[in-house]
Amino acid sequence: MNFIERKISVKRAISILAKNGVAVDDREADVILEFLYLVAKNYNKIEDVQNAQNPKKKSNLLKST
Repeated sequence: MNFIERKISVKRAISILAKNGVAVDDREADVILEFLYLVAKNYNKIEDVQNAQNPKKKSNLLKST
C-alpha cells in the first residue's frame, strides 16, 4: 500500500523510534509506517460497525398516559 497523504516522513519516524530506544533502518521504518497508517485507516471503520450493531436503546414498552 502506498499512502499518498503521509504526514510523517521515514526520517522522522526513524528519529522518533531512536528517541525511544528502537534502532531501525529506512526499510523497517517504512514497513512500520505502512502498518500504522493501515491501522489508523481501519480504526474508524471498526467504530462504524460497532455502532451499527449496537443501535441506541429504544423502549418497546408503551408509555402510560
